[in-house]
Amino acid sequence: MSEIVRRIVRRWYHPSLLRSSGQYTWSPALQLHTSGTAMSVTQKDFENAMNQVKLLKKDPGNEVKLKLYALYKQATEGPCNIPKPGAFDFVNKAKWDAWNGLGSLPKETARQNYVDLVSSLSGPSSESSSQVKPGADSKQEGYENLLVTSEDRITKILLNRPTKKNAITTQMYHEIMLALKAASQDDSVLTVLTGSGDYYCSGNDLTNFTDIPPGGVEEKAKNSSFLLRDFVNCFIDFPKPLVAVVNGPAVGISVTILGLFDIVYASDRATFHTPFSHLGQSPEGCSSYTFPKIMGSSKAAEMLIFGKKLTAGEACAQGLVTQVFPDSTFQKEVWTRLKAYSKLPPNAMRISKEIIRKNEKEKLHAVNAEECNVLLSRWQSDECMNAVVNFLSRKAKL
Repeated sequence: MSEIVRRIVRRWYHPSLLRSSGQYTWSPALQLHTSGTAMSVTQKDFENAMNQVKLLKKDPGNEVKLKLYALYKQATEGPCNIPKPGAFDFVNKAKWDAWNGLGSLPKETARQNYVDLVSSLSGPSSESSSQVKPGADSKQEGYENLLVTSEDRITKILLNRPTKKNAITTQMYHEIMLALKAASQDDSVLTVLTGSGDYYCSGNDLTNFTDIPPGGVEEKAKNSSFLLRDFVNCFIDFPKPLVAVVNGPAVGISVTILGLFDIVYASDRATFHTPFSHLGQSPEGCSSYTFPKIMGSSKAAEMLIFGKKLTAGEACAQGLVTQVFPDSTFQKEVWTRLKAYSKLPPNAMRISKEIIRKNEKEKLHAVNAEECNVLLSRWQSDECMNAVVNFLSRKAKL
């Protein structure tokens, strides 16, 4: 995460600062306390709570930040008194929705709720809300949303954002590229990508679209295009056997890059969805080339043009998935097999992969560049922007 983004995120911690920057996540309607009798809270208590927010060591999440912002505004100014921002002003619209959602909640009650919320964040109970599985303490330095471990000559890159269905943020793109580069140079024999929680990966975090730089939408689209190109190139050029362990539903970019993996193992509860047309976008991850080659042009068109969601069994029958395992035994069976593979001569495996992929590398890089150029245009189109706004609006109303 860049220093600029860090400053933006820190500004969110203190809701009295009104500058509208940074990312947030669209989420179900905020569940704020809007009833009950407010207990007596002094102005000093309120100010102390504001100071505690600035001292929080752990990011409470964007939904909580919106709650804090709304309660602060309600406590200091009363009901929402500013015009509703435009549909494309994502950040200010989210803040407006949160504040306006409090209706006529009395200032005293809002102040009490603000103090109570800050108290809950500062207490030990906040730690229990984390859904990160045991082992998070061993994550390598430099990764905030990944757990990267190496054992039995296998490097495992675990997408570790389970509360957001492992949706990939801009920061995660950089982290995954960093992890792949490290894995290509370490002592491991093969590398595995998998997900934490119920999802493998829900694809692009669409709030990436809301972090608009000073140069506007055009600059954002160019930056995103360059980032996507570099990200996919990391998979094209990865020298060791690369295995996807798809533990649950997969969406978007997490599906399209599967054609660049050497093996794809899936739980029988996994699904594979590429809803590009629904979002006014076009294929990525070299899927415009790899999918027709793997499953035939008509089956590929069903996925990439019409957004058909495949079951694990269908994906396996069409060649996108190597093998499907029962979810109840998925982890045990897959890792038993991978540990056996890791005992094979590493140089022989690398050389075999190089021979298999060598003749297509140049083609894959060209396809990746072309797909990113097309997406650069799509992301700046009214059709794409309207589709993304409609999608985010639907999620916000859930």
